[in-house]
Amino acid sequence: MASSGQPTSSVHRDAAKFALTRWSVVLAAGRSDSTHARDALEKLCQIYWPPIYAFVRCQGHTSQDAQDFTQEFFSRLLQNNSRGSVNPAKSRFRSFLLASVKHFLANEWHKAKARKRGGDRIFIPMDASSAEDLLGLQPVENLNPEKIFERRWAVALLEQVLAQLRDEYARAGKLRLFEQLKTTLTETSRSVSYAEIAGRLKMSEGSVKVAVHRLRRRYRERIRAEIAETVASPGEIEEEIRSLFAALAD
Repeated sequence: MASSGQPTSSVHRDAAKFALTRWSVVLAAGRSDSTHARDALEKLCQIYWPPIYAFVRCQGHTSQDAQDFTQEFFSRLLQNNSRGSVNPAKSRFRSFLLASVKHFLANEWHKAKARKRGGDRIFIPMDASSAEDLLGLQPVENLNPEKIFERRWAVALLEQVLAQLRDEYARAGKLRLFEQLKTTLTETSRSVSYAEIAGRLKMSEGSVKVAVHRLRRRYRERIRAEIAETVASPGEIEEEIRSLFAALAD
């Protein structure tokens, strides 16, 4: 009999835990009127609106129009239960979101532009100024919208992970430690002087190295956990991690 090398009870616990992630809940609900699924989808939309805004913006639309289209897109997405048409073979939230906004822009944006604000629309909190900063100064016509979508997806996910880590350290009374160590999570961390950090925190250099190791481990764990919220099965996590870092490297 094949063995996974892991106790059966542990496998069952992992599967049960994964079944409760946001995107899995949404997919399981399909077109049914599930408050739990709607809340899960809304939470995903609140976190991952930046890649949609960037995609629309890179089609040549003004910042104001991009905001309007993005709000309208999410309003319809949350009201129409359109996740019921998701192809199970392409069931990652990232892929679903990109395909959905392409369909929306191709078929609905004239109607969306004419529709007035307000009423019973569902609004997603957006900070368009920060999104514009991340788009940079390069003219939008020189950007590949799909590449920008992927990069903004990756950035939004890592921002979410950093926010979670910050809260975690703050709850433990270690916010100052986190603020000093967070720069060690980037590729430029090789230039970070542990001795300098140790001096600022009044810690030994060895203690700083241990703290950095722990932070990096939690960072990796948090990335996996956040990605798990956006895929339909545990088997998709590794590939999505590779896609995440490929998007950042492009």
